[in-house]
Amino acid sequence: MGSMHSIQTFDHAGQFDAYVATPEGTPKAAIIVIQEIFGVNPGIRQKCDGWAAQGYLAVAPDLFWRIKPGIELNPDVEAEMQEAFGYFGQYDADDGIKDIEATIRAIRAGIGGLAGVAKVGAVGYCLGGKLAYMTAARTDVDASVGYYGVMIDKMIDESHAIANPLMLHIPTADHFVDAKAQAAIHAGLDDHPKVTLHDYEGLDHGFATEMGDRRDEQGAQLADSRTQAFFAEHLA
Repeated sequence: MGSMHSIQTFDHAGQFDAYVATPEGTPKAAIIVIQEIFGVNPGIRQKCDGWAAQGYLAVAPDLFWRIKPGIELNPDVEAEMQEAFGYFGQYDADDGIKDIEATIRAIRAGIGGLAGVAKVGAVGYCLGGKLAYMTAARTDVDASVGYYGVMIDKMIDESHAIANPLMLHIPTADHFVDAKAQAAIHAGLDDHPKVTLHDYEGLDHGFATEMGDRRDEQGAQLADSRTQAFFAEHLA
């Protein structure tokens, strides 16, 4: 189980909360878990706890804090899904990258009562998958992974700035990222020396969620095993 901690904003003008799960002993590295549009909900916290059990310091910043701090929504409840879409419509991803950069700095300086952790990775889902891509392009994070990231096809022109390894998990039946968008992602990134793409035939958006109706057990286990191996290699 983790606990909540405050992180100073990039410009030091404010602060936001983050869920922090700490491993036993010295962390092998740190992983920022980037939320979906449902906030730092039980599924995201469970992701963090899982990484901590594997020896990583895991941190999930509350990226919707400017709109409404502490949002926790269930995607299997239609009213809460629609509420989440409303927050997504208000959200500025550029602010999100500033908050992720602030989180990287906080981890390297020391967070959760631990000494600073030098190697930092990021893994994100849905909106967080987009932000993982942006984090790879705009920060010095050591490695990033995006699951079913939305709107990445609109940001291929940022790929030249990706200097550290990035992995993207792409379900081919994603009803938020259509075949045309997927083709654009492959066309723009297949030959990038720092990018690895994995397709998941017939799977839909949200297939690797920790709980709920969207999860596909076989697909989630395959994608997560690839993510674990990726971080073991690039955060060592």
